Amino acid sequence: MEYSFDNRVDMTGTGSAKWEMADQVFEAEGLLPMWVADMDFRGPDPVIRALKERAENGVFGYTFRPGYMAEAVAGWLKRRHRWTVPENWITFSPGVVAALRTCVACYTAPGDGVIVQPPVYPPFFSVVKEAGRELVLNPLQEADGRYRMDFDDLRLKARDSGAKMLILCSPHNPIGRVWTREELETLASICTEYDITVVSDEIHADLVFQSHVHTPFAALSPELEARTIVCMAPSKTFNMAGLHSSFIIIPDEAKRDKFDTHLKEAHLTMMNPFSLTAANAAYRYGDEWLDSVLAYIEANIDYFSVEMAARLPELRFAKPEGTYMVWLDCRPLGMTPDELKSFMLREAKIAINDGSSFGEEGAGFIRVNLAAPRSVVEEGISRLEAAVKARKAGSGQ
Repeated sequence: MEYSFDNRVDMTGTGSAKWEMADQVFEAEGLLPMWVADMDFRGPDPVIRALKERAENGVFGYTFRPGYMAEAVAGWLKRRHRWTVPENWITFSPGVVAALRTCVACYTAPGDGVIVQPPVYPPFFSVVKEAGRELVLNPLQEADGRYRMDFDDLRLKARDSGAKMLILCSPHNPIGRVWTREELETLASICTEYDITVVSDEIHADLVFQSHVHTPFAALSPELEARTIVCMAPSKTFNMAGLHSSFIIIPDEAKRDKFDTHLKEAHLTMMNPFSLTAANAAYRYGDEWLDSVLAYIEANIDYFSVEMAARLPELRFAKPEGTYMVWLDCRPLGMTPDELKSFMLREAKIAINDGSSFGEEGAGFIRVNLAAPRSVVEEGISRLEAAVKARKAGSGQ
């Protein structure tokens, strides 16, 4: 089956947060949405057909998670990640953020330290603070746009803070790193030494580009399984975030029981009939679409790289190894974070994610979503180029 991603999909009247809330959220008009982390592409045809067939049934009552759903997930993990996962390790939650919050509640106590590695997805901070736990920051180190983990600092923080948990972002949002096996093994050795539970957010695991390989954290060794919770979902992979479905892999039975009990007590065990249908179809028949969309997104990133180098060479970024976001370094523009945000919204007319929302280490950066038709990417570059040139002309540069 041949997929084309060049056509813009009309999102008018759909309630799309990305397309219909931008003006309201940013209090500006005429914005080009390149912010929320979902795609602008139609999903896989097998998923759309399955949803149509389910809708034709006409009965949308309470829905449980049948055994074939875990079977579909396990098949996907073995096929795409060479990871054999027993089906009884797999449980579910309404979303990965809900799972992170549940893990913090289940496996730490009030006042415990939880390590995060900024700049990182903003809910990592909120799920820790809202639970009454202490944030322990282990900032990533950046050199020439490429980031790496600071293991020396991590070892010190793990020893001195008494942290009980580390929330890992793998692949990393927003910087686009796909951590190597060697990096993950070093992280694992530190967490094992200091008895730290690792909750690994791997929601972007399927969105990895050529020459890079995602390694599920729990798959590193049997010894790590008991201290690891892996959070995954079809939402980013197949552009179905609005269907609210994720699966959580918890090898340790006691940890899994505690997680499931927490969800039961919160009355979050039922599944939306459409999310069940879509996820099952995606994991069984979505490979061809995913391969096609990955090739298209990587071509978008290459196009963005070439055009930015020619038209705005002062703005730099390292090509992401995974995800569909670019972490663009705008510090050469010489603006404060508030000035940069205002410039993007009021002058460039682009809705982006402000880098400082990912932690103070993100000040001067923006996150740009390139999972869009090529014409949207080109329009974004043109708007940014025109705004930068107008700002330079106004200042006499």
